Amino acid sequence: MAEVSESTKEMKVIVFQLMDKEYAVGVDVVESIEKLISITRVPKTPSYIKGVINLRGVVTPIVDLRERFGMEVKPLDDTSRIIIVSLEEFEVGLIVDAANDVIDIPVNSIEPQPDVVGSIESEFISGVAKMDKRLLVMLNLEKVLHPVKRVTTDEI
Repeated sequence: MAEVSESTKEMKVIVFQLMDKEYAVGVDVVESIEKLISITRVPKTPSYIKGVINLRGVVTPIVDLRERFGMEVKPLDDTSRIIIVSLEEFEVGLIVDAANDVIDIPVNSIEPQPDVVGSIESEFISGVAKMDKRLLVMLNLEKVLHPVKRVTTDEI
């Protein structure tokens, strides 16, 4: 879970965009946000795993979140970013359309995952935060990255 302040009960998150939706992950798992760099394709990996990069001497697998969620794939451009996240000493890069901001979300504004029947990405959602007129979809990175861990450990 992300860093939570006891006095104000807020969670600091990185907000990023995929298509027309805003998503968020806790800053405690984000190592850095990078511009696109050369990605080396790795054979026999799922199509949403774009390959690996050498980031400051660390070989890091790269996942295209649009493709992982079954969204329409779009060409990468100047606003595309790679968010480097770290879970259990495992780093992976997430390709997103744009990384918007770092904000504090009141914990009481986060609701449990909505019951969306037939939604491909619903299994990857841990909750939804309502902030003014914005809806931020909170990702469950453990579920999003589960097969990536297996592929990288066994095959790379």
